[in-house]
Amino acid sequence: MAEIKCDKCGAQIKFEPGDRFARCKYCDTQVFIDRSGAGFFYIMPYLIDRSGAEGIFNGWARSSKVSKKLLPGIRNLTYKQQYFPVYMFKRDVSGEEKLYVQPARSTTLPGLHSLKVLAGDLKIFDKSYKVEGPDVLVPDIDMTAYLPFLPGTAKEQALVYFPLWDVEYEYDGKKYVTIIDGSSGEVFVSDYPVRSSAPFILITIGAFILFFLESLAGFFLFKNGLCCSSVLILPTIPAVILLANRTLRRF
Repeated sequence: MAEIKCDKCGAQIKFEPGDRFARCKYCDTQVFIDRSGAGFFYIMPYLIDRSGAEGIFNGWARSSKVSKKLLPGIRNLTYKQQYFPVYMFKRDVSGEEKLYVQPARSTTLPGLHSLKVLAGDLKIFDKSYKVEGPDVLVPDIDMTAYLPFLPGTAKEQALVYFPLWDVEYEYDGKKYVTIIDGSSGEVFVSDYPVRSSAPFILITIGAFILFFLESLAGFFLFKNGLCCSSVLILPTIPAVILLANRTLRRF
């Protein structure tokens, strides 16, 4: 049995070697423990509910980079809440306090390496804070992995559980995952059905060829070639714009 001091009330907390979390029996604060020592265990509340997450996902799915067929073609859409662990490091760098955030769990989503932790949203995990429903993911990266690369001197280090919406769905026989920040609404995604660029490329090539042929026709068939080429080309421009607009709506 080992002991550490509670960061909140100063009482001694007993824990077994290998434990990652311990709870103070006096103030009920949870403390995170790893090879670097003990630190506060914070948690952030969900500021975006299920309906808000659905609205954010639908807005992202209608964006210009996503396939227009995604929303009608989605199958087995699920929304799950999960608390993702990150390490928060407060450092004194040349007399200025700076905050650094790094994931405490392995992830392939690059956006989760730059989550924005706002001090005003942090809650110390004690008996006054209840977690019901969301999955709480366990850290699998030690805090010590980041310490050698951080600038300045340490002021505070803590484990923070970050609220996320895990949106999973199937489209065209393939599974996809979109993550929504449950605090700010930011969307993180590494793979998704993209909007095809082939129709726009074909329109561009076709318009170029058509404008070229009209220019040649105006130049060779009429005395004032430049003026007549413009007359031939001008009616074609609205038609090309209309075709591109219809293509954008369809694809």
